[in-house]
Amino acid sequence: MPWHLPASLRTAVAVLVAWACAAGTPALAQQEFKLDESDRWREMDAPPPGSPAAVLRMARLALATGEAKRAKAIADAWLERFGLDPLRPEALLIRGDAKDALGDEYEALFDYEDIARRYPYSAAFVPALEREFGIAQRYVAGLRRKFWGTVRVVNADDDAQEILIRIQERLPGSALAEKAGMALADFYYERRDMELAADAYDLFVQNYPRSRFVDKARLRLIAAYCSGYKGPQFDARGLAEAAVKLRELQATEPLLARQIGAEAILLRVYESEADKRLTTANWYWTTGDPISAEREIRALVKKYPRSVATLQALRVIDDVLARLPEVVRRSAPDYAGIRAELMAASSRAQLEGPMPVERIEEASTSVSAPADAPTTPDAGAAPEPAPAPEPEPARSPEPGAAP
Repeated sequence: MPWHLPASLRTAVAVLVAWACAAGTPALAQQEFKLDESDRWREMDAPPPGSPAAVLRMARLALATGEAKRAKAIADAWLERFGLDPLRPEALLIRGDAKDALGDEYEALFDYEDIARRYPYSAAFVPALEREFGIAQRYVAGLRRKFWGTVRVVNADDDAQEILIRIQERLPGSALAEKAGMALADFYYERRDMELAADAYDLFVQNYPRSRFVDKARLRLIAAYCSGYKGPQFDARGLAEAAVKLRELQATEPLLARQIGAEAILLRVYESEADKRLTTANWYWTTGDPISAEREIRALVKKYPRSVATLQALRVIDDVLARLPEVVRRSAPDYAGIRAELMAASSRAQLEGPMPVERIEEASTSVSAPADAPTTPDAGAAPEPAPAPEPEPARSPEPGAAP
């Protein structure tokens, strides 16, 4: 559609459009203009010239037209002259926006924080938190802070974490807090701080059960628990938590659970927990405590009867029993009978399935979560029996080696 307005009128309209689209307060959207008898735009209910509101409008217009330095100067003068005026939160927001536009986002945070702390019921409160979230996103993406206002060399990870946490505390249950919660959890996850990532994703699932990101949070929570397990020599609580969450996922989201292969992952977790028991028994054996070693093997056979670790332990249990007192040997289970039964069963089973973290991480990045989506048992309880696996080649015990 051709534009037939005069050049002067087109310029005025462009300024008005830029003014209305400026990142200011809701008061901008309430401004109304009309053409007077001279065919000029006049603002209805315009504030008196020189009043605090009129000066702030000048600062907004300067910011909207790209004159951030001038907008900051006007806001500085306004805050010095009208520091106790009710429009102070809006002036702080304008000055913060001007500082951010000039590349001084860290300095802008001080103005936004002033609004968040002292004016939580003002119209500028939510916009200030939105500005802080935008800065936190840039810091998370790798933007560094300026060193004494010059070169960007200061790591801003701590600032990003603090901002994202404060947003959730100040605006709980909001869409902005939801985005901040997911951003914080992703921040920990991408930096491989799995303990904090698990806490953040777990909190997100509890606070936003109907979020469109809740499936992603569930999957990454399980992956964080699995990744937190460093091996059989370390604490295995993460594996127990992962198993609990996987069973919860099977109950609440069976399709998603099948998509990531929850059964295969549970089997791997089962085997890892059994290997942890076998490693503990091995430690007791190498320290010259065969009674404690047999006790761990007994618990292994009872809780993880179909694991590869159980088969490996049963192949060398006779060496352990030979070093036990007679009274202990008489109370021991029928290891020979258990071994024969498991060896026969293992020949018909096959251990398969991808490693847990690989499968879950792949699914968590591609899952399409619905817009609406909505008991942790004792970690020390005995896990449910897993499908019978095919044993790996048994390691022959060396003299003095553990079972």
